Amino acid sequence: MNRCSLQGHCQLNVDWRPSNRFDDPGSTLAENIEFLPNGEGKKPRFTDFEGKTSFGMSVFNLGNAIMGSGILGLAYAMANTGILLFLFLLTAVAGLSCYSIHLLLKSSGVVGIRSYEQLGFRAFGITGKMAAGIAITLQNIGAMSSYLYIVKSEFPLVLQAFLKADTNSGEWYLNGNYLVVLVSLSLILPLALMKQLGYLGYASGFSLSCMVFFLSVIYKKFQILCPFEEFSANSTLAHMFTVNTHTAYTIPILAFAFVCHPEVLPIYTELRNPTQRKMQHISNISILIMYTMYFLAALFGYLTFYTNVEAELLHTYSRIDPYDTLILCVRLAVLTAVTLTVPIVLFPVRRAIQEMIFPNKTFNWIRHVAIAVVLLTFINMLVIFAPNILGIFGIIGATSAPCLIFIFPAVFYIRIVPKDKEPMRSTPKIFAACFAGLGVLFMIMSLSFIIIDWTTGSSSALGGH
Repeated sequence: MNRCSLQGHCQLNVDWRPSNRFDDPGSTLAENIEFLPNGEGKKPRFTDFEGKTSFGMSVFNLGNAIMGSGILGLAYAMANTGILLFLFLLTAVAGLSCYSIHLLLKSSGVVGIRSYEQLGFRAFGITGKMAAGIAITLQNIGAMSSYLYIVKSEFPLVLQAFLKADTNSGEWYLNGNYLVVLVSLSLILPLALMKQLGYLGYASGFSLSCMVFFLSVIYKKFQILCPFEEFSANSTLAHMFTVNTHTAYTIPILAFAFVCHPEVLPIYTELRNPTQRKMQHISNISILIMYTMYFLAALFGYLTFYTNVEAELLHTYSRIDPYDTLILCVRLAVLTAVTLTVPIVLFPVRRAIQEMIFPNKTFNWIRHVAIAVVLLTFINMLVIFAPNILGIFGIIGATSAPCLIFIFPAVFYIRIVPKDKEPMRSTPKIFAACFAGLGVLFMIMSLSFIIIDWTTGSSSALGGH
């Protein structure tokens, strides 16, 4: 009787999946945990990992993953689109991001996999797994490098302003290279050594609080008039809707404003009582919070300086008074926020490396720590010794980000969802195919703009994450 029951259970484990063509032998290990059936007629569950992260902490972690330094450039983006066009584009991108996460969660629910790389393996074998792993690694290393580059360039200026120090004093604490290493060792590394992503919920909550404090620059709109130009009632229409030579550059900036897809499935894994609907709610709430913050930061930054706003908003405020206490505190809050975001972004990279290089290994603390140390060391060296790193990762972001946001979720969905449930000509799969095509379009646009910038010597930055 027991033997028959066991055989029946094993048969169920094979039959419930649409295909075992690309079964990965390492997919049942500690860092490659899959959803598995929990008896007849029941939904998949986590069999060897019990998620303990609350709904609120998951919102904090995903919101922190979404939030990027690009928020500082959104006022500049609004200056090149106008308020109405910016609001339309931001709303469209937020909606597309929710749809993209829906595709990931739907694919995950069909085959019971919580790993982006394992979804790639199930869809296209080892090629899909390596493509997803490489894209996640490059995208997130680029994001972490951009965050630490901000620490290197901004932290010395903030300390100098607070201490009223001489720019040529030569003190070590005003050297960006020393500061970025100090921040990495004292703050980022300890958080990156956490075993589970859910443990970073409190740090993520504090990081989001810092970005909420960033919105205090709204106060400056009511304190000062635009010092660079006189506002004319005749220019109201131009402020609402603008199209110029830089308008097209803002589309990729907005398209990548909600990048969080490598973190979605790991956060889903660690969620307490995980369901697809619950994780979709977490994603929607996180995107809505960041949507609101993005719009407010862009709107009031733009309404303060109008067309004279710079690509980095806080630099524009510094032109008025470089020692303004509120602006200095805001800059320090932004530095804190991007610093606390680095560990969140590091987790998917470590998991991708684990999937690609050590697929058949169980969790090991030595390897867990070693990968984090090597990654942070590599990124610090890039930030310190490669001054043009952002240009290099601009190309990487223009290729990996559209893959992670648009192309991979769509093609994985098309390949994984069985044809007997959704035929290739069904509406959901047609929408998914169009979504993948949109990703290819964004990739071509982003690469074209970057190449044009390089060839013409212009300084229009395509803000990544």
